Amino acid sequence: MAKSSAARQERLQRSREREASLEAIRNPAQEATPADLDRLIHERIRLGIVSALAVNRSLTFNELKALLKTTDGNLSVHARKLEEADYIVCTKSFDGRLPKTEYRLAAAGRRALERYLNHMEALIRATREG
Repeated sequence: MAKSSAARQERLQRSREREASLEAIRNPAQEATPADLDRLIHERIRLGIVSALAVNRSLTFNELKALLKTTDGNLSVHARKLEEADYIVCTKSFDGRLPKTEYRLAAAGRRALERYLNHMEALIRATREG
């Protein structure tokens, strides 16, 4: 029962966020608050990391680097920011003598991505309707 209540609460929250996004678009005189758009995910590399992990159980550092066509340093910095926000989980191990860094999407990251996508969909709908 608590699970059902939590799911209902989350749906209500997403609905409020969509409505706030649409209201900001309808009334541009009212500046949208930074909380409307998750700036942490909005950055290109971080959005790529979260999106890739949303459709894969986990990915290694090298897989993400190749997928996103970025450098070691760039990926490392962006992954660390997502890890600090508890959006992704990093696991370090060894494959023989070689270090292996693996990432997976945390529940908070999945929820943040869902909110972000809902916000972007609301923007698209409002723009097309306007």
